[in-house]
Amino acid sequence: MTAPRRSPVSRVIRPAQAEGALDNPLKGWAAYSEEWSRYALPARMAYFYASWRELEPERGKYRFAEWEASKWEGTNARGKHIVFRLYLDYPNLPVGVPQWVIDTGVAMRPYDIPEIGRGLAPDYDDPRLLNPLLDFIRVLGERYNRNPRVAFVALGTLGFWGEWHTWPRSELFASESTQRAVVQAYRRAFPDRVLLARMPYPATSEPWLGYHDDMFPEDTDYYEGQGYDWYFLPQLRRAGRENNWKVAAIGAEMVPRQGKKFLSTEWAKTRTMLERMHLTWVGPYCPILETNLSEEELQKAQWMARRMGYQYRLSEVVWRMQARTLSLQVRGVNEGVAPFYYPWQVQVALLKGDGSVAQAEGLDVDIRRWLPGNFQFSATLSLRVQAGTYRLALGVIDPWRNQPDIRFANKLPVVNGWTVLDNVVVAS
Repeated sequence: MTAPRRSPVSRVIRPAQAEGALDNPLKGWAAYSEEWSRYALPARMAYFYASWRELEPERGKYRFAEWEASKWEGTNARGKHIVFRLYLDYPNLPVGVPQWVIDTGVAMRPYDIPEIGRGLAPDYDDPRLLNPLLDFIRVLGERYNRNPRVAFVALGTLGFWGEWHTWPRSELFASESTQRAVVQAYRRAFPDRVLLARMPYPATSEPWLGYHDDMFPEDTDYYEGQGYDWYFLPQLRRAGRENNWKVAAIGAEMVPRQGKKFLSTEWAKTRTMLERMHLTWVGPYCPILETNLSEEELQKAQWMARRMGYQYRLSEVVWRMQARTLSLQVRGVNEGVAPFYYPWQVQVALLKGDGSVAQAEGLDVDIRRWLPGNFQFSATLSLRVQAGTYRLALGVIDPWRNQPDIRFANKLPVVNGWTVLDNVVVAS
């Protein structure tokens, strides 16, 4: 006799909403992570400046491991994703050009500017500097392009603080040909990392680039009829790069030491600019470094953390089981202002009672396409587990930790990073 065919079992789940997590990865705060740093809210990224001199003190001899051990594993950076910016000239700090480059005869031009500080600006166009610099960028990419701990890389390198300007001493800056050579070198060195430029200058107006506003929200855009054409968003619009946020992150540094003001009297501007620019992260100065935030200011900082970047809420989950095949349909909404920028794998799992994974399957889903608004996906799984009761779970896998690490804005249990959707019974 042929055994009777089991009728399919199906369920429709509409999870209750919840406030989003304050500590989702690759969004929110990329704060200074020095020993003195204290945070009012969780910071999942650490921001570092690094000088060329520090990382290549002798030609061909690199100190990447020492930099990682001293900075990346510091108390406030350990366990976090990394954002970094290379510099050659940081006013009021020791010069960032290696001595072995200076010794070849590269001109180091002194400046003393009241608004900026004192320092030595190298001749960026001198081949004795440019050629080894481009080679160093190549080696930098060999070290960090495929490192999944690296979240974002600022182009940096040129100008005061690596900000791509030497205002008001424009004669100290690099020529456009040198700028383009640096951009192309970073593109070749970091094809798998999201790169951020300061502004869409002719050399940095590229469809694949992200951008970084260094004076958020004060100089972000016109507000109540006030502003200037050199503000951040007006320049993006003129260059036709106002929609780059759909493919590469927009970061920003809040006006230093003004966090309380922009969470109180200037809060309306902060909120407007965050949404208008599709902001994903703020750093290295950000308001959570202020230790005396009021309860109201803290709540506004929490709103920023949730609204920045992505925030995924599941609206409906439909699963159907027949024999040993599970079909799944998921609908949701991205309540943030930007997508996720890396192809982290979406997985469905069946969890045992102890929380361990009985079976997990990667789905053909590109999370980078979940722009603000609705998203959906479906999957069919052939089950290989023994008969029994399991927890059906969803996860987005961080390749650095090799475990799920994105929380959904729903009242659903989370087990070892997996969001539990329902219980399912697998027949023998």
